[in-house]
Amino acid sequence: MRINRRFLLARRPHGAPVPEDFSFVEQEVPDAPLGGFVVRNCFASLDPAQRGWMDDAPSYMPPIALGDPVRASTIGVVAASKSPDFAVGDWVLGLNGLEDYSVNEAGGFTMKVDTSQVDSPSRFLSAMGAVGLTAYFGLTEVAKPKAGETLLVSGAAGAVGSAVGQIGKIMGCRVIGIAGGETKCRRLIDDYGFDVAIDYKGKSVDQLAAEIRAAAPDGADVVFENVGGDVMDAELMNLAKHARIVLCGLISEYNSPEKIGVRNLWQVLAQQATLYGYLIMDYAPRFAEGGAVMAEWMAQGRLRIDEDVQEGLENAYEAFMRLFTGANTGKLVLKIADGL
Repeated sequence: MRINRRFLLARRPHGAPVPEDFSFVEQEVPDAPLGGFVVRNCFASLDPAQRGWMDDAPSYMPPIALGDPVRASTIGVVAASKSPDFAVGDWVLGLNGLEDYSVNEAGGFTMKVDTSQVDSPSRFLSAMGAVGLTAYFGLTEVAKPKAGETLLVSGAAGAVGSAVGQIGKIMGCRVIGIAGGETKCRRLIDDYGFDVAIDYKGKSVDQLAAEIRAAAPDGADVVFENVGGDVMDAELMNLAKHARIVLCGLISEYNSPEKIGVRNLWQVLAQQATLYGYLIMDYAPRFAEGGAVMAEWMAQGRLRIDEDVQEGLENAYEAFMRLFTGANTGKLVLKIADGL
């Protein structure tokens, strides 16, 4: 009997997830359903959004059901198929779970990918996947920055933020990044080409706002928001007239039992700014288009996308928590297997 190891949600986390919120089980590998197929997951994406999916609360996706595997974007190989459209051995990208094998029913959203385009299949979870394309479409299609404008990025050393800053530079912006700690701030300048790096750690909202103001005395034309909380409050005090704020994430709130929100939202009114709630799923039909551009920029040496690849499904909890301790050094990916 082939074994399917599965990382399941056992109970809803209260605050930061703890190991007891999950269970690790071994079950028999399922058969392919009529019209569907079974995927051998090789790499899984670990993202802050997964924490929100663990809560039983209204969101853009239904919560993960208790007893189900933690939902994740994965890339893998078709291991068994009863579908005319997917053959054994095809590499596929889809929304599955943290498990060795996932069943895909007929009519799902999984798509085939050509792994010969990349140095590792994991690239379809970073540069050419939802993370890289979140940065690409969020900036080019939602914010629409103009050359010479000031772009302010929070969570700038993270997978999305670092890509946003680099794309901003490609588009001719002056880019300011906010990150936590000297090491991450140095990476913003040395590795990703930001113009200014600001360390938020140990600073009050007023202190952080003053440091942003010193770097952008005329205010930020575009804010790409990944953090929320005090960081966003400081940013809101430094908006240029008619600024565009792309609300991509609020990682500072995800493990907070009591959501604090932002207090300086009145600045959106005062500066006649626009706040966009942004989800990458709206751009799924255009992933091939955006991925081609990202691949070209990387080939030209204009874009650097780092990956932090952790090994082993049995280490899923420890790997996931790297997102919230700041330990990850790039797009966080869990390697589950090499393939068939």
